[in-house]
Amino acid sequence: MITTSNAEDKLAKVRWGLIGCGDISRRRVAPALRDSPLCELVAVSRAKAELAEAFAAEFGARRWCADWHDFLMDYEIDAIYIATPVHLHAEQAIAAAERGKHVLCEKPMALNVAECDRMIDACRSNDVKLGVAYYRHFYPVVRRVKELIESGELGVPVVVQVNAFEWFDPDPSTARSWLLKKDVSGGGPMFDFGCHRIEVLLDLLGDISDVKSTLANVFFDREVEDTATAMFQFERGTCGTLTVTHAAREPQDTLDLFFTNGSIHIPVLNEGTMRVLTKDGERIETHPNHPNIHQPLIEDFVKAVLERRDPIVTGEVGRSVALIEERIYSDPRLSV
Repeated sequence: MITTSNAEDKLAKVRWGLIGCGDISRRRVAPALRDSPLCELVAVSRAKAELAEAFAAEFGARRWCADWHDFLMDYEIDAIYIATPVHLHAEQAIAAAERGKHVLCEKPMALNVAECDRMIDACRSNDVKLGVAYYRHFYPVVRRVKELIESGELGVPVVVQVNAFEWFDPDPSTARSWLLKKDVSGGGPMFDFGCHRIEVLLDLLGDISDVKSTLANVFFDREVEDTATAMFQFERGTCGTLTVTHAAREPQDTLDLFFTNGSIHIPVLNEGTMRVLTKDGERIETHPNHPNIHQPLIEDFVKAVLERRDPIVTGEVGRSVALIEERIYSDPRLSV
């Protein structure tokens, strides 16, 4: 049930339960829910009760619990944000949907396409919204790149190249070490943050017709790859490469597009500055992100619930990314 607050507040609010109180929730999700006039953070859940209680106090949630199942019986909660390891997403999303809760799920959506399908079916059958936290979709610089592609100013997109490098060597005793366990995380950097870039590429250039990949442990000895490259052929003809790694010291977050009449170069996608080369010369454009990069995603999802429309980043978008990931990980050129 969606509630309306006091008489002077004419806006309805979506009341949230947050499952998972880790790093992403503390830095982005909980602040976004707290700061939105359209949201109310009712309750949080974390397996360690004392940490859940402290998190609730920090972000103003009225209740907390150690067992996320308790959320599903709470009539005050309209929507669930799932910020847990990937192997739990499908179970939690389906259970929430069956109790009539809207679901906004962290990326990657699930371990595989079959789980995505079950999540989509459960939300559709129970008439609740399903969104996936591909927040880069809302970056102003990404929207500007799409505008330039569609305008034809630079001609036909010929080649796209993306690098995403992040040194990652967690101690096995730390919370984020689950990312190196394949049955929990689904894969290495290609699955964890490569999925973000796949969503951006699908948004900008459309469907992918062919995928080839190489996954390897170049430096670390792990269950999952530490480095991977995927090569894409888009249905529109554009060729692309996506390279990710946990093993390079220099961070990279690049997007480069080469057209028949120019190019676009974004040295740090998270910062939003880009260099555009055309037949007439060069220009610099700056399109900064919201200070909390989760905020636009959450605002859109809340408005989708209140307006009874689909969110911009739907479960079907998450499924499309999962399908490309399946093709990357099933390709024979593997040496993990």
